[in-house]
Amino acid sequence: MTLSISGDQFILEGKPFRILSGAMHYFRVPREYWHDRLGKMRLMGLNTIETYVAWNLHEPKPGEFHFEGNLDVEAFIQAAAQHGLKVIVRPGPYICSEWDFGGLPAWLLKDPQMQVRCSYPPFIAAMDRFFDVLLKPLLSLQFSQGGPIIMVQVENEYGSYGDDKAYLAHIRDTLRRIGVVEFLFTSDGEQGRNLNAGMLDGTFATVNFDHAPEHAFKLL
Repeated sequence: MTLSISGDQFILEGKPFRILSGAMHYFRVPREYWHDRLGKMRLMGLNTIETYVAWNLHEPKPGEFHFEGNLDVEAFIQAAAQHGLKVIVRPGPYICSEWDFGGLPAWLLKDPQMQVRCSYPPFIAAMDRFFDVLLKPLLSLQFSQGGPIIMVQVENEYGSYGDDKAYLAHIRDTLRRIGVVEFLFTSDGEQGRNLNAGMLDGTFATVNFDHAPEHAFKLL
């Protein structure tokens, strides 16, 4: 059973579930500190952690993939589960996160015609290849399979950048094609234009804000 919504509540395993989440990006924390940090997050009262995935670290050259050591995202998610934490995965492909090129690999720009974060076929092909390699090992870690992953994000604050709905739909459909069955969502800034551009049928729209929550929620 996957996460769902009933009225104004999330439902997990047939019961209301309030998501109390904090961010911990595995690629920013030395692996030997993962358990220490995750344990402290649990002691803070959190029940969930979220992490981005930095594509440029995992595929530094086209077709050369790294998921060992500090980049072992599968082991990180398993570690979170050991501390009783659910997991929200935010695979991008663009993550922002104050990370170089938003996590996109610099080698994409070797194509002089490259257009990122849109339906440009070479970008889509590179993204699909990465998602196939990244996500297939994580499928067994979905909540519906007994794992901790309860949500997966489609892109990241895309409405602040573009409005290519076909691109967003392709990400959504690719996640489903690969086998992601968990709750999908988008996340955008509180400006109405950004929300409208970043929303997508079949995904749950969320809003980012740092003040005036009443105003932000009214936009949804």
